[in-house]
Amino acid sequence: MTEADDILTVAAGWRAAGEQVALATVTETWGSSPRPAGSQMAVTASGKMAGSVSGGCIEGAVADAARQTMASGVPQLLDFGVTNERAWEVGLACGGKVKVFVETLA
Repeated sequence: MTEADDILTVAAGWRAAGEQVALATVTETWGSSPRPAGSQMAVTASGKMAGSVSGGCIEGAVADAARQTMASGVPQLLDFGVTNERAWEVGLACGGKVKVFVETLA
């Protein structure tokens, strides 16, 4: 079983237990990036998290976006990097770029 399978299994279990769940997936990286494309993180409306999209440096911002996505039902494509004004704020000062797609699980 791969790490992605593990995250999806955890997310499916939360969903089956009645939790509202969002899934964040790294879709693209450039330069110095702690996690490769395909890395995933699951987030529940109650605050549970599993997996990683960045090794911690942007995960707070991704979790916030996941909660917004669960509330609105609208998926988001997040873009973090050296050209992003929030890069220093969320801790991606390593010179890389990461795109993360956030969607709810039905």
